[in-house]
Amino acid sequence: MLLCFTASIASFAQGRRGLYINEVMVQNDSNYVDDYGLRHGWIELYNSTYNHMEISTVFLTNDSTNPTKYPVPRGDVHTDIPARQHVLFFADNEPNKGTFHISFSLTLGKENWIGLYDTDGKTLLDQVYVPADLKANQTYALKADGVTAGDGKFDPAFWEVRDGSNEKYITPSSNNVIIDTNENIEKFRTHDSSGIVMTIVAMLIVFSALILLSLCFYLFGYINSRSARRKKAIAHLGEEAGSEVAADKVRHDSGEEIAAIAMALYEHLNTHDLEETILTINKVKRTYSPWSSKIYMLRETPVRR
Repeated sequence: MLLCFTASIASFAQGRRGLYINEVMVQNDSNYVDDYGLRHGWIELYNSTYNHMEISTVFLTNDSTNPTKYPVPRGDVHTDIPARQHVLFFADNEPNKGTFHISFSLTLGKENWIGLYDTDGKTLLDQVYVPADLKANQTYALKADGVTAGDGKFDPAFWEVRDGSNEKYITPSSNNVIIDTNENIEKFRTHDSSGIVMTIVAMLIVFSALILLSLCFYLFGYINSRSARRKKAIAHLGEEAGSEVAADKVRHDSGEEIAAIAMALYEHLNTHDLEETILTINKVKRTYSPWSSKIYMLRETPVRR
């Protein structure tokens, strides 16, 4: 947190250093259109730093006696320029159209001075003298983005006129140097115009990749096969060990052991003493029974009278 605060203080103290005028078009008849579909002259600014830069409250002017002629308004999210990126202002003298429509225009056929001032309205960040002989649809641009004399100084050696022909690209909101070639391709084109070397290299790469894949598959298969054989051998050893244990058990069951087991079972089942099991039934000699006594009859014998 302290580091971020220190960085913010340093950034504030530094102001808008690293913000430059990058490309200017005085008269636009067939080039970039604004957000209203109209064509006007334009001024491109470039953030040469590797941090985003908020440019609200900086000033653009074409009058050195009035450095605060057009203050960039606050509150527009598009005034926060990402690192190494561009922003475009239309010189149409119609600031009521929005943030990026400035309060002055440029004049074709005369030298146009443009100044960029910091938020204090006094520190000149950058300036450019656009030559009077610049024609319509041409731009006056830095030869490379942000490569300038610096410290608010102007040096025409860093600038050039661009008309869109050959490598003199007109690049609104884009890099002034457009890389449209590949160094490696150019080398091949120079040293291998027929493409034979490139073909051989490509085939070598493909076959090398196939051989490598084959080796990988062979290695994986070999490892899996070894693992399967090892597991099978362990299982076989386990079966043999089980068979040997069973055989040992059979070999140890001798006749003496069987006799001892039978003796133990006999003793266990015959632990009680032998008892007399003779059952004697004596006949009762007395024939009298209450059931045969007449005195217990339910009826009395009738008495004769």
